[in-house]
Amino acid sequence: MAAAADLAFDPWDPGFLADPYPAYAELRARGRVIRYEPTDQWLVPHHADVSALLRDRRLGRTYQHRFSHEDFGRTAPPAEHEPFHTLNDHGMLDLEPPDHTRIRRLVSKAFTPRTVERLGPYVRGLADELVAGLVREGGGDLLADVAEPLPVAVIAEMLGIPEADRGQLRPWSADICGMYELNPSQEAADRAVRASVEFSEFLRELIAARRKEPGEDLISGLIAAHDEDDDRLTEQELISTVVLLLNAGHEATVNATVNGWFALFRNPEQLARLRADHALVPTAVEELLRYDTPLQLFERWVLDDIEIDGTTIPRGAEIAMLFGSANHDPEVFDRPGRLDLGRPDNPHISFSAGIHYCIGAPLARIELAASMRALLEQAPTLTLAAEPERKPNFVMRGLDGLRVRVA
Repeated sequence: MAAAADLAFDPWDPGFLADPYPAYAELRARGRVIRYEPTDQWLVPHHADVSALLRDRRLGRTYQHRFSHEDFGRTAPPAEHEPFHTLNDHGMLDLEPPDHTRIRRLVSKAFTPRTVERLGPYVRGLADELVAGLVREGGGDLLADVAEPLPVAVIAEMLGIPEADRGQLRPWSADICGMYELNPSQEAADRAVRASVEFSEFLRELIAARRKEPGEDLISGLIAAHDEDDDRLTEQELISTVVLLLNAGHEATVNATVNGWFALFRNPEQLARLRADHALVPTAVEELLRYDTPLQLFERWVLDDIEIDGTTIPRGAEIAMLFGSANHDPEVFDRPGRLDLGRPDNPHISFSAGIHYCIGAPLARIELAASMRALLEQAPTLTLAAEPERKPNFVMRGLDGLRVRVA
């Protein structure tokens, strides 16, 4: 078994964060499952195993539907973190059946292909508008000017968040998502708790207002389900679901946009290929999601002993499925380190799989394609203006900004 000190895998090292993919190749060569002491996890780096485990019901995003903390051999979170865990643990991403099934069934009504497709003109119009502003200024920060406002506005519009309040969403989301990193600091935990309290209070007031005056938005629809459906949401589930939709509805899309364009700038022959043939946009979106994966790791608890390649992973252990590594597995992807915007066979797992497959994946694809097309059409001379700084995060991989110039 490899010791942590012997591995190039180091999620706190700036060099690793700049380019984790060589370290993933080393992990895959080491075996199908590797014990990693610094985070008390089992790393799973191969595509076939990650894909299978995402569908394996012996694993769960939570264990509290079957075990207490003590029974599972785990320590309860600190009491001062309770606001974060109350908010997080009642969202469907961190629930298992039957609660997950009940909540996802209610939410999925808002994310049918027909419903999402109807949003297309709004998304494309907003993307055109944002890119036009960038072009008028001769460039700017692609993150702040296009990548961030587009998905935030779309999911906020769907949910019915008043426009005047939308500026708070991104900071709250960033602070809450800080707790999803490996071994978060006390400072990160404090920020997440504070954001959880403020976000929850904001939504309680908004839900109360929507109860008095319902609209055509998703929050009003969820309130109706809460009030009328036999499988109704609790008040906390309603709040946690809205927070999850707001966070998940833009966090990965923002990072995928800037990661993707940075990859294009570093692969000018592929960018030229895309500029010459806009019909490549759909496959380009999929390839950029694979090439520099916005969500690098997804955790699951082992609810019943499992065996991987002769190694027994006991109940109570935690598995870290490495999406970024799986998306670069040469057993599945021909020359995975090469960006190929026309890659014909691309079974990446950037949106997860199984019962926790990203419910917003169709919307994310529309948003990513809309901003890409707008930039290709309105800013065909777009270039990188400055080398970007990478966020000091591992799990949610992104940039602090992406300065661009329009000639």
